[in-house]
Amino acid sequence: MKVIFLKILVLLIVSVQAQSPQSFKYQAVARDSSGNILTNQNIIIKISILQDSATGSAVYRETHNLTSNEIGFIRCNIGLGNVINGDLAIIDWANATYYTKVEIDTTDGSNYFELGTSQLLAVPYSLEAKHANSLILSDSLGNRYKISIDTSGNLLTTLIEEWTCGQPITDTRDGQIYNTVLIGTQCWMAENLNIGTKIDGINEQTDNSVIEKYCYGDDTLNCDTYGGLYQWNEMMQYVLDTGAQGICPPTGGWHLPSDEEWKILEGTVDSQYGVGDPEWDGTGYRGFDAGFHLKSTAGWYNNGNGDDSFGFTALPGGYRHSNGGFYYSGYRAYFWSSAEYSGSSAWRRILTYDYDEVYRHYYYETYGFSVRCLQD
Repeated sequence: MKVIFLKILVLLIVSVQAQSPQSFKYQAVARDSSGNILTNQNIIIKISILQDSATGSAVYRETHNLTSNEIGFIRCNIGLGNVINGDLAIIDWANATYYTKVEIDTTDGSNYFELGTSQLLAVPYSLEAKHANSLILSDSLGNRYKISIDTSGNLLTTLIEEWTCGQPITDTRDGQIYNTVLIGTQCWMAENLNIGTKIDGINEQTDNSVIEKYCYGDDTLNCDTYGGLYQWNEMMQYVLDTGAQGICPPTGGWHLPSDEEWKILEGTVDSQYGVGDPEWDGTGYRGFDAGFHLKSTAGWYNNGNGDDSFGFTALPGGYRHSNGGFYYSGYRAYFWSSAEYSGSSAWRRILTYDYDEVYRHYYYETYGFSVRCLQD
């Protein structure tokens, strides 16, 4: 979902549409040229599609007039803006490499500054369908294949690029794209899971064959920013196996991290206590600076940000209380593990704006916390 441009969180998602115009979804936490978050502000962004290189010619350009929300969040569809030049529908995606350049202006559209440029790796089927003899497709894990037909009519499949941890994955259930990151020997999702149908916080999540999620404050925009919040049993999909797949993507070998796997992560990122240190077996705040290294570089109350030096990018999404209320968005991040402590509580982790350590304890399974997935 995200590419970091000067500490700006960017999301490019393919929107598969049978009709023209075709489009890409773009989401970001907007900042000015000094890195300050732009909240509740009118913003103009310019999107350019560059051919062949990050400094190549712009085959398509457009602008969008947007308004950021209270945490600086903006979103739009690339392809549905005010066109400056080019035609997105006639770009020959199969025969060149393309890059997206993002620029932003907070005045009248005459004072843009560049956020950054990133290669567009996935070539969507809907944008390639016009080519009868060749397609470039990506599977759910991000492996890229060229599908072609030879002169004898045989269908040929060629692997172009094999997925490695650190590249995005696509959840085949809803098309959402998630960044991944290799931390030590573990491959983590670099953002919170956001699968499911939203229900209000006053309701309980149930075993009804539908994945259900809470959005902080019952606002779907918070799910876009922080991911969903899930009760422990819903996350586990009503099984008790530690390390179960649960609500993680069904392809690519993803599972819910156990309490022991969280300890490995903590020991990998902490500067004083390593993997296997007895420090991680304790409860309460543990370690020295693991939390500081796991927290995102923006979005935490009172400048309680981390340095995100390992790319885990933990955001302060708060939690859903068993009474149906929501608390501590901006202040804390709560994560489930798949390890149950008792019949009604499970191990969790908390990152807090005013602590550099990571908090470990068990809590009631009826609460709604964030979920990260880990590759097998």
